[in-house]
Amino acid sequence: MEQSTLVLLIIFSGVAIVIGGVLFFRLHAFLALLAAAICVGFLTPASQIEETSLRKNKLKLIEVDEENQKLQIEITKLGSIQPGMLLLIMGRDQPKFPLIPIAETEVKRVTAKFTETGKRIAIADLQIREGSASRLIKLDDFAITPTNYQAAIMQGKQSVGERVAAGFGSTCTKIGILIALAAIIGMCLLESGAAERIVRSSVNFVGEKLAPLAFMASGFLLAIPVFFDTVFYLLIPLGKAMRFRTGKNYLLYVLAIVTGGTMAHSLVPPTPGPLFVAEQLGVDIATMMIGGMIVGSVAALFGLGYAVMINKRCVLPFRDSADVTKEDLTKLAASRLEDLPALWLSLTPILLPVILIAGSTMLKFESIKNVCSPEIQSLILTLGNKNMALGIATVIALATLIRQKKSSLSELSTSIQASLSTGGVIILITAAGGAFGGVLQQTGVSDLIESLPQVSPLMLVTLAFLITTAIRSAQGSSTVAMITTVGILGGIAESTTLGFHPVYLALAIGCGSKPISWMNDSGFWVIGKMSGMTEGETLKYVTPMTALMGIVGFVIVLLGVQFFPMV
Repeated sequence: MEQSTLVLLIIFSGVAIVIGGVLFFRLHAFLALLAAAICVGFLTPASQIEETSLRKNKLKLIEVDEENQKLQIEITKLGSIQPGMLLLIMGRDQPKFPLIPIAETEVKRVTAKFTETGKRIAIADLQIREGSASRLIKLDDFAITPTNYQAAIMQGKQSVGERVAAGFGSTCTKIGILIALAAIIGMCLLESGAAERIVRSSVNFVGEKLAPLAFMASGFLLAIPVFFDTVFYLLIPLGKAMRFRTGKNYLLYVLAIVTGGTMAHSLVPPTPGPLFVAEQLGVDIATMMIGGMIVGSVAALFGLGYAVMINKRCVLPFRDSADVTKEDLTKLAASRLEDLPALWLSLTPILLPVILIAGSTMLKFESIKNVCSPEIQSLILTLGNKNMALGIATVIALATLIRQKKSSLSELSTSIQASLSTGGVIILITAAGGAFGGVLQQTGVSDLIESLPQVSPLMLVTLAFLITTAIRSAQGSSTVAMITTVGILGGIAESTTLGFHPVYLALAIGCGSKPISWMNDSGFWVIGKMSGMTEGETLKYVTPMTALMGIVGFVIVLLGVQFFPMV
């Protein structure tokens, strides 16, 4: 069987287990992803695992002399290769045979140069050790350090359980603390009244006519640390109260709440989906935040435009629901703004981490780094660490809750335990997704995609969007769709020169998780039941809007790749 065919069959098997497990067997996403990881791990040959690891760390040959004695390699990580080092040349003695060392070389000289795009790389001259070459060297071969060679051999010898556990643990290391802290922040925003303060201040600031814009902006902002379902639970009573007060535009208020919340849910960390995708693709969290806010805001505005248009043509009846009665709405409308936390205090747990993380990222620019003393740089890097930044925000959010509610320690402990129960489930799902993604990448899928003819940057992001859309439409969960897709495509960002910043790949995956929302999506039922919509009304009003926002966001990503690739 051809290697490419085998890789495709293994990937299809894993994806089928995820979709079938969630959709038909009603498995929890954690179990479905873990089962898929184990299946893919068993099906992937040890030789393929070794080759994938070798190619991940390969050094590309760019010149071979006619006498088969002198070579040149390209080095993208400056300083990683020094004169005098030993490098192995990897290749195949015969087609379809496993990769083996076919020559030993010594680094003679390393010189720096700039590419046509202005990127600084290094070129190393190699001398083949006498008598070590088993055949003529070709440009299809590549160089690798002995350390990376031994690491690849050891990885191929690992059991399936060890490889799955390694991917699970690595993902927990990267995002486990962030998700737990975000869950606590979200709980504090809700219970302290800070979230309600943000929404009501927004509505008061823009006025009743622009209330839908306030709902969109509030939903977008709150969905950064709070899961979408929870954001909708919070905002829909306020939307009903606005309808109760004005007597019209109920459909517009409902859809406006969805627009902001659903786009932030898929594009802006520390929400689990975009956080996981960013980590897997090597995108720093500040870049993902900024990119997600830009793309998500524009897409949400288009969604709001759709909501305004459909609201003029259709009327959604205001129906009583079990969660909110007319008495509740009357009480909510009469509640005083003064009883809620101050607006600046309510916004601090959301905005402060963004500022701290962005400040740390800015130190990558020499012009900014040069004006800061070493002590200041150290302080900024410490506070701007993603775990530290969210930790500070968590302390502020907890202090706000204690100050506002004057809760006892036992009451506070109960609230934290409840939030961590929710966050713990999300950590398990994303960590299982990390294990699945890790074994998927060991199949060599990134090399398969790399070998496709004429793979342009626009084709790569389109592929990411379409794969995510297909998986989301099939099994319902946007987070699972993003986790699965980045598992398939994650190795591309490491194994090849994309021609654009990997944040665009992450954003394309996020946008692809929007179409198509229907009955297999938990968010579909939350929106429908909480707003009083029937299934038909939810399909008629919500599904086209979320699909439109996903497509608009994807178009923005394509424009960014084409005109502002950031390479």
